[in-house]
Amino acid sequence: MKKSIIISTIAIVGLLSCKRANKSTPDLVDTTKLESTHSVKNQKLETVNYTKFIDTEYEYAETGKKLIIRNGLPKGGMKYTDPNGENYNYRIFWTQIINETDNSFELSIEIPSSSFELQSSPTDYFKIFLPKEEMNIDKMSLSDYGLSDLEAVLDSIFLKQVSLQKTINTKETSFFYIVALFSEGYEGVVRAGLNLRDGKLFYRVNDVEISSGKINTKNLKLQN
Repeated sequence: MKKSIIISTIAIVGLLSCKRANKSTPDLVDTTKLESTHSVKNQKLETVNYTKFIDTEYEYAETGKKLIIRNGLPKGGMKYTDPNGENYNYRIFWTQIINETDNSFELSIEIPSSSFELQSSPTDYFKIFLPKEEMNIDKMSLSDYGLSDLEAVLDSIFLKQVSLQKTINTKETSFFYIVALFSEGYEGVVRAGLNLRDGKLFYRVNDVEISSGKINTKNLKLQN
């Protein structure tokens, strides 16, 4: 009798243990699938976040292969005081160049350090600067697009010729910052961006287009 009770008890305990084990099974998720799903969600989110910061996009084709120029919307709008004590309002932009062609390109940008007058507001003017700090997609959602220590950056390049030289290899992409300083008090809408015509680069700020350098090709044609 005692043996029967002991055997029954062992059987019940074993049965309960099996039920507990079976109950915990759904918590053992396939981590490979979970990581894959998480990665896809992040990629979709990144694409959405990236897209919403784009203002203009230009596609240029060469024998069916494309060079793409994307220009970002402005961030900033706060005050900057130059080394001479003059006040400005700043806007920070970015440009991305995607080289899908089979050739490497030499990009050369040069913008005068002089002021440019806004045609729509003749009493207001602006200056353009190209900080050397690298821009990338991970900085898109950050304040000022992640451009750090802006005051020190502008102080160091304020009176210098604005220039940038880059080699953009085939199948590569390149980002860079552009900072526009507007005379104090200007609060209008600002849009800006780089474009290409016959191998020459132009940077547009609202209604002002500035000759800004070149890229070593004349075969790229703007696509409609």
